[in-house]
Amino acid sequence: MRITRQRREEIEELTLAPYASRASASQGRQYPEDEQDFRTAFQRDRDRIIHTTAFRRLEYKTQVFVNYEGDYYRTRLTHTLEVAQIGRSFARALGANEDLVEAICLAHDMGHSPFGHSGEVILNKLMKDYGGFDHNKQSLRIVTRLEERYPGWPGLNLTFEVLEGIVKHESEYDISDAQDYDPDRRGSLEAQIANVSDELAYNAHDLDDGLRSGMLTVEQVRHLELWQMLAESIGWDGRDFDDMIRYRLIRRMLGLEIDDVIEATAARLEEANPRSLDELQHLPYNVIGHTAPYERMNRELKDFLYSQLYRHYRVIRMQAKAERFISELFEAYVTRPEMLPDSVQRKRDGRSLQRVVCDYISGMTDRYALQEWQRLFDPFERP
Repeated sequence: MRITRQRREEIEELTLAPYASRASASQGRQYPEDEQDFRTAFQRDRDRIIHTTAFRRLEYKTQVFVNYEGDYYRTRLTHTLEVAQIGRSFARALGANEDLVEAICLAHDMGHSPFGHSGEVILNKLMKDYGGFDHNKQSLRIVTRLEERYPGWPGLNLTFEVLEGIVKHESEYDISDAQDYDPDRRGSLEAQIANVSDELAYNAHDLDDGLRSGMLTVEQVRHLELWQMLAESIGWDGRDFDDMIRYRLIRRMLGLEIDDVIEATAARLEEANPRSLDELQHLPYNVIGHTAPYERMNRELKDFLYSQLYRHYRVIRMQAKAERFISELFEAYVTRPEMLPDSVQRKRDGRSLQRVVCDYISGMTDRYALQEWQRLFDPFERP
């Protein structure tokens, strides 16, 4: 038996919610090309993203802990995979397009610089007179311009819907700028799913990694309402905390958070009753989200993580190092652009030198950035 693209599109029409995105109704690609026989346009986009250089580099880019600090902490790649898994769960439960959700989730962090958000902050500061730096915009630049894999066009030539989902990626720490992608329209159901999946994933795994690292302790988290609810739900008395208890608590946290989003979103959809994607995107609010009790508990958790983990002295020390590494690399390349690899120097394409350098540094992994810094500034290191 063969299931063709046309058959998959028919299945979408029969099984997806009326306000979900359909591959057959895509607004298409910037550069026309024939679609394939056995994959929908969104499946093809997902596969193109996975095979990029930028996606592979996420393996060695910081989430919270720099890669060399331990083999078990989340990296930007494992975070991305967790976001995609959560997003698929939401899509199946809510009648959204699972392939589109997955494509947006897999691409949402490709523009991150080395050393996590601290790297983004220092690059934005260095680029303040040259257009700034934002990882959402950089993700779009990667898939529309910087990845060179096709002879007929720059970038990956993704569908409008995937690009719109990347552009309209938002979280508490990321605000979208959708100037060229219908800014008056909210993100699609699939884009909204990717956004909430991102927040849910990093809240859970940052708590998990913080406890694993010892930078957070059970004594510190006992007062959190969410933690108390989780402990009660698995029947843990608060004593003899070990890896198995931590696994159970984090697993339970994800399960309850996902269930809450599904129930809250289903209620909003029933009340709003959008009959099409266009109606959903013109609602005055996002339909994806938590109930009020979970919003309150998650707010408390986020504030706790910010003050006790993201501002932990070990994290701050790494941020200070990152600022030094990136600042010195940037200044060295701008001052002596002939030190850039020949392949980078050949790709000016009308870009300013500062933008070329920013693109080059933001694409580095943590490891490569450290090695490059050593090559440039350590007199005993071979260039």
